[in-house]
Amino acid sequence: MAMDDAAVSAGDPGWSDVTLVPATLPDIGIEDVDLSSNFLNFALRAPVFISGMTGGHPDVEKINAALATAAHTHGVAMGVGSQRAALVDPELAPSYAVVRQKAPDAFICGNIGISQILEGKIGTDVLRKLIDMIEANALAIHVNVLQELVQPEGKIELGRAFEALANLVAASPVPVMVKETGCGFDHSTAARLAETGIAAIDVGGMGGTSFTLIEGMRANTAQDRRGARLAQTFATWGIPTACSILDVRDVGLPVIATGGISNGLQAAKALSLGAQLVGIGRKMLTAAVAGPDAAVAELGLIIDEIRISLGLSGCRTLSDFSARSPVLSGKVALWATRNR
Repeated sequence: MAMDDAAVSAGDPGWSDVTLVPATLPDIGIEDVDLSSNFLNFALRAPVFISGMTGGHPDVEKINAALATAAHTHGVAMGVGSQRAALVDPELAPSYAVVRQKAPDAFICGNIGISQILEGKIGTDVLRKLIDMIEANALAIHVNVLQELVQPEGKIELGRAFEALANLVAASPVPVMVKETGCGFDHSTAARLAETGIAAIDVGGMGGTSFTLIEGMRANTAQDRRGARLAQTFATWGIPTACSILDVRDVGLPVIATGGISNGLQAAKALSLGAQLVGIGRKMLTAAVAGPDAAVAELGLIIDEIRISLGLSGCRTLSDFSARSPVLSGKVALWATRNR
């Protein structure tokens, strides 16, 4: 369902309100642009994170293999979809483990939901299973409150999340990140998350794949009138990705910008706003369905577009680029003044 056009948020991620300032006659060649970066003490050849969306079904093993091949080829980071399914049925673990097999040297991030943390299901032994399954360099905890409220089987015990996350961070042998799944993070929540000791935050803003709408599609199929209604009512709930980056960039955590990024120019705009990495989900998933060669080619094109964006801005490195402020307009400009 994630590849269905109906799963794309009706909300605008905000990229049209972000304008990079060109250097009309750059004094560097595009080939001189260096996109190398460091994330959680891991060297990457480009500031890209292939977002975790798949796993937990034998049919998607080939997709994860293709995505991992692209990550390995281009030296970028990658996440897997929620590993909950493999905890329930260990026979599904290969659909995740294939990622490490195809990308032996890549930065790989595991994934489990905040609901499982709050239910007390992630003890030390289960935590180790999640990490060992893919030899993870980090573990992402996905936050999906609205999705849980829409789905009939959804369950989330709010009120203890920050304490539970702090306990998980203390127990985890790898860095813990927190990611949203389409609604974005606000400043106050991100600041409280920073106090738990997490290592990074993935804004997962509004404007890309909407898991709320996916739940609405499931509800329609199951003739669940309530779920279908809630999904439509809250279809544009959340913070646009560009706005969420602005809201959380000063809380002291590395920021991954995910949500509605489908090309390298949009990725560069996210980097210009303060993101350290850009998450690419739907675009890479679509390419991976066609096989590893298509995934490698698509990721290569996105990285080329980022490199060209920096070169046309007269910037040789990501550090140079971060010092060159974009021009903001519309909703994004208004959001930039919110916490001043």
